[in-house]
Amino acid sequence: MRELRSALDALAAEDLSGLVGPPLLDRTAELLSARNRIDAELARTVRECELTQAPQFDGLASMASWLRGHARLSPVAAARLVTNGRALERLPAVAGGCADGLVSAEQVSVIAPLVAPEHLAAATAQGVELAGVDATLAEVAATRPSAELRRVAQHYLARLHPDGPEPDPSEQRSLTLSRHADGSLSLRGELDAVGGEKLQAAIEALVQGHRPAGDTRTRAQRQGDALVQLVDNELASGTLPFLRRVKPHLLITIGLPDLLDPTTAPAVAEARFGATLSAARTRWAACDPDITRIVLDPDGRPLDLGRTVRLVPPHLRRAVEHRDRGCVFAGCDAPTHWCDVHHVLEWVLDGGETSLDNSALLCERHHTKVHHGFRVERHPDGRWHTWRPDGTQILVLPHSEPARPTTRAG
Repeated sequence: MRELRSALDALAAEDLSGLVGPPLLDRTAELLSARNRIDAELARTVRECELTQAPQFDGLASMASWLRGHARLSPVAAARLVTNGRALERLPAVAGGCADGLVSAEQVSVIAPLVAPEHLAAATAQGVELAGVDATLAEVAATRPSAELRRVAQHYLARLHPDGPEPDPSEQRSLTLSRHADGSLSLRGELDAVGGEKLQAAIEALVQGHRPAGDTRTRAQRQGDALVQLVDNELASGTLPFLRRVKPHLLITIGLPDLLDPTTAPAVAEARFGATLSAARTRWAACDPDITRIVLDPDGRPLDLGRTVRLVPPHLRRAVEHRDRGCVFAGCDAPTHWCDVHHVLEWVLDGGETSLDNSALLCERHHTKVHHGFRVERHPDGRWHTWRPDGTQILVLPHSEPARPTTRAG
């Protein structure tokens, strides 16, 4: 690894300003080949981490969660890397193409579904030899355009299940929400035929039911407004499942002076899922809400809400969510609505208060971990730190120095 880092440092130090045409293209091709080889080695290592349950060492349940929390990969990228590692273990010819730099990680992600357990079982039942499929896929991936690889993969699956049962609709449904810097969302999804018809019927009812004179919105804009209206109707109905003892709702945090300021005041409010809003947009959203007042200190931190019963009341939970923004266990990316409020000093054994200073948001898995040897602690700078049962600290990448054992006071 030291030699690899040195080689990358040398590449980064090269002056490219004097290169034109073929030398630049040759360099690009060499780098692409090298990236494919590194991606192959990364997938192999991730698979070995999975087989040896390495994430348990850092208190996490899976390599996907470790990659999200410690390597800061998106959920899609983390899942793809784990899946690629599993696929390359099953497909030695494809793995060889990757190791030679001829097959990319993107191509492996196209091939990976073919070795899912249900497809392997179908292939075995039909006498299909995986070695032959592996060799064919490796050759196509290394020599043919990406579109042709996709067609070959789809053709193989279609031939593998020519008369199979009708697929489960839930397996054909997906929805990905991608947040942009300004808090807006891009939606990308797939629905089965029946689910798609249901959504279109609901959207169309709202699109056709409200068409005022002079409406200049495009069809796409009207459908977007209709989708938000559907969500408004559901939130207002009060029938949605609770999010950790609290009904789901739009939660926006803004300072009182900004709320009362008649100017636009951009980027002064923050919503639960990370959107940053202006004061004007917040006042519009606050036209018909329930408003919870949380007093903040001069540094913008919620003040102690007082001693109460053991169970955390909703107003204290909102204050903890406002401060912690998600699970505080190192490397965990669980959002607030997946989390419990944990008493840092246990309420019964240690006499800990049900207060803001003694509260920490932890997802269910890590709430269990801190009751079995792991420890979280909030430092005066507001940052949370996590220790393993052996006293070593869990550090999130990049590591500036190795974690050293610590001694707990008291």
